[in-house]
Amino acid sequence: QVQVVESGGGLVQAGGSLRLSCAASGSIFSTNRMGWYRQASGKQRELVATITSGGSENYADSVKGRFTISRDNAKNSVYLQMNSLKPEDTAVYYCNADVLGASGNYYNRYWGQGTQVTVSS
Repeated sequence: QVQVVESGGGLVQAGGSLRLSCAASGSIFSTNRMGWYRQASGKQRELVATITSGGSENYADSVKGRFTISRDNAKNSVYLQMNSLKPEDTAVYYCNADVLGASGNYYNRYWGQGTQVTVSS
């Protein structure tokens, strides 16, 4: 089994910063793409940023220049540094990871439970 756990959410004032962390654990041979998504109340889940095992990054236009995604392959972990936060960044942030299990032949996508980020104006 594979578990994905996020941490680092909280309440911050507009203009502030937060750093989210996410770790995949369990029966893992390797991880490929990892990413962050968010879902604001009453809205659909949307992509925030993704990063491949080779380090290629992709960002939503709304966060470019403010958020930075990074990863530690040895720890099967991904991070999201969020700067210049805005009230519209308020959402539950979810991490996902494409994982090749120790006994598997293909990658499965696993999701975390989410962490709340609230930005006050």
